[in-house]
Amino acid sequence: METQRKKAFSLLESVKRDPVLFASFLLATASAFLVPPSAAYLAYLDIRVLCLLLSLMLVVAGLKEAGLFHWMVDKLLRLVHSTRALSVALTCVCFFSSMLITNDVALITFVPLSILLLTETGKHSLLIPVIVLQTIAANLGSMLTPLGNPQNLYLYSVSGMAVSDFLLTMAFPTLISLLLLLAACCLMKNETIPVPEEKSSPLGFQRILPWILLFILCLLTVAHLVHYLLVLAIVIAAVLLLNRHLLAKADYGLLLTFIFFFIFIGNLKNVPAVNSFFSQLVNGRELTIGILLSQVISNVPAAMLLSGFTQSYKSLLVGVNLGGLGTLIASMASLISYKLYAATEQPKMGTYMAIFTGLNLLFLAILWPLTALLMPI
Repeated sequence: METQRKKAFSLLESVKRDPVLFASFLLATASAFLVPPSAAYLAYLDIRVLCLLLSLMLVVAGLKEAGLFHWMVDKLLRLVHSTRALSVALTCVCFFSSMLITNDVALITFVPLSILLLTETGKHSLLIPVIVLQTIAANLGSMLTPLGNPQNLYLYSVSGMAVSDFLLTMAFPTLISLLLLLAACCLMKNETIPVPEEKSSPLGFQRILPWILLFILCLLTVAHLVHYLLVLAIVIAAVLLLNRHLLAKADYGLLLTFIFFFIFIGNLKNVPAVNSFFSQLVNGRELTIGILLSQVISNVPAAMLLSGFTQSYKSLLVGVNLGGLGTLIASMASLISYKLYAATEQPKMGTYMAIFTGLNLLFLAILWPLTALLMPI
């Protein structure tokens, strides 16, 4: 009895740690009753996306381990001397860095630094608004590039869009998002803050260079200039040579989630009645359905599910990216900030949720109609 209780508790903890992974596993398993497992399942998998994701995870982990991000923030904070300027700096570093290192990595890296900095300078009242704005900034800044988040990388691969076409599609909502974030920061109370002590060690060029070169290789792969299998092999070899502990830093749960959703979507497309229903539901409503579905299952699975039933990838791309605004689970990256704030001393979780939901819905209420009316998608 005790053994069963421990197993049940362990399973519950696993579900809490990664509910999307667990849900994707259940969906893939259920769909296997409709389309029995066979060798055809292998055709469902987008190996290029999986290889690129793993390569980027390992390279970004290497850049972080080499101290690049801490060094960047420390140098940035040398330039600010007021709470308003500090809010702008901390928000913008998440906004712009997420375009290249993904929204979740930006939050994992910079939210803890913000918590430490605001605590040390006695600005506890700024913790919630700054963390919430950083979260929104990471989710919105990441939508500009194929590298910014998993749903972008997936839709970029599936659609066959050129990089230039992708950037042009997302440029308008990204620019409006930046203006809204700056306006929100400017509404904060402005107070003088002491300059924090410099804590970063000098950035060793030899230490950072290999990871920069590997990151450039990943960019070339995104642009279809270097084969993804070659880059993955080079990245893994470099990690084994330079820092094999980084192999444990990759988010293998995300990779498994992708695999399970590939199976689920592939099976649904092979059931004529289901295929017809979803195609009719999504057709012409990609932006709206993408936003609404993201609120309940998050934007990565929403992108993967809906992409199987439409060819209007640009509308869907904008929809699932704006869909990262709204509920706490609309973008799984938002849960990172939530957990980091919850671990602070005497967190006010009710206040956090109220401000988080209010600001997210406000941004969504502005960006949704503007995008629908002014973007030619």
